[in-house]
Amino acid sequence: MQVQTIQRYIHTSPRKLRLVADMVRLMEPEKALETLKFTNKYAAKPLRDALVSVLSSAKQKGMEKVEFVSVEINEGPKMRRFRAGARGRVKPFKRRMSHIKIVLTDDLSNKIQVTRNKKIQTSEKKIGVDDSAEKSKSKEGGETKVAK
Repeated sequence: MQVQTIQRYIHTSPRKLRLVADMVRLMEPEKALETLKFTNKYAAKPLRDALVSVLSSAKQKGMEKVEFVSVEINEGPKMRRFRAGARGRVKPFKRRMSHIKIVLTDDLSNKIQVTRNKKIQTSEKKIGVDDSAEKSKSKEGGETKVAK
């Protein structure tokens, strides 16, 4: 069984929230809650509130031992603001908002490996003639004719 919570319109930028979410993503939810309590970041409080909410939902459904399936920090709307600049000009900036989505499961046998999204790079080597060798042969042997 899975339980999820979505906290929307958090007045903290997604980048700052992702730093804190990456710190606790691989932990157990109860340990993550204790870690967030003593984290010295402003973004830790909204993430902790969302985690408390999803843990209480899981407890209400009778789930005892839970694990993270996903912790997503998505971008919300941006409020456009401006600051007065020199000589009557305007310096625009954006106040960013975030959405937090946390999904927990009690099915530990089908636990999904929770990692940060990274592209897996595979290096496949071509068997045969090297491209640089072909280019050097064509430069040496070929004559160029210039139109006059």
